[in-house]
Amino acid sequence: MTIAEQLTDDMKASMKAGDTARTGVVRLLRSSMKYEEIKLGHPLEEAEALKVLQREAKQRRDSIDAYKAAGRDDLVSQEESELKLISHYLPEALSESEVSAIVDEVIAETGATDMKQMGAVIGGVMKRAGAKAEGGLVSKLVREKLAS
Repeated sequence: MTIAEQLTDDMKASMKAGDTARTGVVRLLRSSMKYEEIKLGHPLEEAEALKVLQREAKQRRDSIDAYKAAGRDDLVSQEESELKLISHYLPEALSESEVSAIVDEVIAETGATDMKQMGAVIGGVMKRAGAKAEGGLVSKLVREKLAS
């Protein structure tokens, strides 16, 4: 079952159950995917659908950080619950040590030695890890390894 089909089924189930919070998040995800389809001009493949979900999750994480800094705990809890629902559709994330190992492999393969090659290393890591690695973590690890 594709992600889009899963979202459709979950939306129907949450509507029948009267779960307005879940219905709202699933509708938002379906809408984001539809906008992406229109933008790209073709039905989304699984990898593209995962990117949309990752983008939505990243927006929630950024919002959580901003709301915490502003002292808006009410909005933090709402964003955290939305992030939890979105995370349900994402593949299991790689641990920091697993991402670090992939970074080491890509650095060895590309022969990167300084920060000028950071983009190439990040690109290689993201190709291998795909939706299982969070971009901010990859960037942080690559920066640390190339700086030393």
